[in-house]
Amino acid sequence: MEPLKLGIAGLGTVGAGLLELLTANGAHFANIVGREIRITGVSARSRSKARDAATAGIPWFDDPVALARDPSNAVFVELIGGEDGIAKAAVEAALNAKKHVVTANKALLAKHGFELARLAEKNGVALNFEAAVAGGIPVIKTLREALGANRVRRVYGILNGTCNYILTQMQTEKRPFEDVLKEAQALGYAEADPTFDIGGFDTAHKLALLTSLAFGTRVAFDQIHVEGIQSITQADIEATDSLGYRIKLLGVATETESGIEARVSPALVYKDSAIAEVSGVTNAVAIDGDFSGNILLVGAGAGAKPTASAIAGDILDIARGLIVPPFVTPTAKLKAHKRAKLDQHYGSYYVRLALYDKPGAMAAIARRMGDRGVSLESIVQHRPQTLHAPGAASHLSKDKAQPVIIITHETTEEAMRKALETIEKDGNVTERPQMIRIEEL
Repeated sequence: MEPLKLGIAGLGTVGAGLLELLTANGAHFANIVGREIRITGVSARSRSKARDAATAGIPWFDDPVALARDPSNAVFVELIGGEDGIAKAAVEAALNAKKHVVTANKALLAKHGFELARLAEKNGVALNFEAAVAGGIPVIKTLREALGANRVRRVYGILNGTCNYILTQMQTEKRPFEDVLKEAQALGYAEADPTFDIGGFDTAHKLALLTSLAFGTRVAFDQIHVEGIQSITQADIEATDSLGYRIKLLGVATETESGIEARVSPALVYKDSAIAEVSGVTNAVAIDGDFSGNILLVGAGAGAKPTASAIAGDILDIARGLIVPPFVTPTAKLKAHKRAKLDQHYGSYYVRLALYDKPGAMAAIARRMGDRGVSLESIVQHRPQTLHAPGAASHLSKDKAQPVIIITHETTEEAMRKALETIEKDGNVTERPQMIRIEEL
């Protein structure tokens, strides 16, 4: 059978990992699919950069768009990155040339996934992106194929290794957020500007793709509620631990009667839940199907080898002739994403307050909660201490404050936010209340 010819654009960590995989396991790969996998062109920003993977003898293209159009390859592998610019131009060029595309570019797909999927379908080619979500975990294939007969009720998970590493280290080593973040940067888990990771945006890109796959909707990154982990303190880690919880940054998408509730935020999960035990840079994705039940996939969410493995799996599908709509449902039948109102989210909440140590303050808090119909499950008070809250006014830093932890019964997010807004205005707390959702997983 004719070899399957690849053009690879982007030879960074992942691209080098793919070349290594194809070199090491090429014969095994060919034996499985019955045809040789051959690299007929590569492109990267710099020819002179030292690389672990040898590119000697492989034709070099300075312009990835030219590589995408070149007739020497049938599959274009885009590992450049970025939501626009040269990556988008190259992918569009490949699809217009009726070439299959394999990409790990979550940002590109979160912004332009619908249009690119429509172009792929128009030209009868594959647009595969297993590596764009959770690295080496085969979650895209699971949703596209294994669970295709199910109606998915919810998809959620730990989708960013950087955040999971930071929260794990804060938990196990009792160290503040800022210290662990610096360590993560030194180890290469976080970028010099870590906002994309710790702000929740990386998770949101991945959740946008999972949401479309799970519920048959158009990709809608701009419809996802996003919160990061910057506000999580050691006080939160210790308080939640004493109450039987762990804090995780979760991406959660649920189909409700009023629409799709898709959100990224820190969440409390029970210590004995499977997802609570996912530590370090590991990722985990859970899928609730109406017939399959709950399925939890755990594995490496990033790194050269796991990501290369996912890309190679996509290439293998193409070699076998398996071409499916990129988002399971053909683009002509994808529904518009209808966003559920987050203020109607119903659940329990963790609240941390820095309460002035004065008579009647706690009673006022309970009254404000009651005014909004919020029932309190537990209240835990610690001994007074001097609080130095980030951003707090200097005249408050010397005031004695009482740390108070509240766990509520199930209520609406609207009721919680209005109650906390009033509590803050009343002047009985020294800093903005901390509120974290509790997830029943």
